Amino acid sequence: MPRLALGIEYDGSAFAGWQFQSHARSVQGDLQRALAQVADHPVELTAAGRTDAGVHALEMVAHFDTTAVRPLHAWMLGANANVAAEISVLWAHVVPDDFHARHHATARRYHYRVLDRRMRPALERQRVCWIRHELDVTRMHEAAQALVGHHDFSAFRASECQSPTPVRELMELAVERNGPYVDLRVRANAFLHHMVRNIAGSLILVGRGERTAEWLSAVLLGRDRREAGPTAPPDGLYFVGADYPAGFGLPSGKLRRPPTGAAS
Repeated sequence: MPRLALGIEYDGSAFAGWQFQSHARSVQGDLQRALAQVADHPVELTAAGRTDAGVHALEMVAHFDTTAVRPLHAWMLGANANVAAEISVLWAHVVPDDFHARHHATARRYHYRVLDRRMRPALERQRVCWIRHELDVTRMHEAAQALVGHHDFSAFRASECQSPTPVRELMELAVERNGPYVDLRVRANAFLHHMVRNIAGSLILVGRGERTAEWLSAVLLGRDRREAGPTAPPDGLYFVGADYPAGFGLPSGKLRRPPTGAAS
């Protein structure tokens, strides 16, 4: 039975998250129904990650098995013709039978975008985290470097997180000014539930001058979620993509676009 991988872009504002839910609209549920119409049989998608309600994706990677024989462009065009406008299949690629979108990912990337200006946004109200006061990006970046490396991230883990271990390897955490935006670029081998949003909420406190750079390091070492900052809103969070061994030949990143307003 052939296995296909897809690159999927979506606006998460209208969804209860990626994962299928019987009582709410999900990206997985909507896209599985669209693909089933193309395949003429039920389809079950397995993704590189699970985004929460309101979180967006520039290129979520997912795979599925099918007995149907279709040209690759037919999967893309057929899925997009049958799914809501908030979702777009960017590419389709045949992969080996043992390929797994989650297990074979060597790293995952997220982008968190903050708009720090006095007046609230209208056009980007569900695409950015709005902060009324200007943030000190230099202080934020300095503080963020304490989190880079192989650590126990219990202080930045949601209470409902189901991971058996809080240890992760954070490979990159950069904070930079991009015009009116403050952008956090995060790369890790894997993430805990709400990990990026909890880190963002803590860094925002540093950027406001309410906490020091040294405070963030102490929070990490203390491993107590109650000592960290609040969970930042989902609106500014984007799943950028996942990294895979080159041998799979995935076209990842070729059609990826930065969040609205970012430099390309």
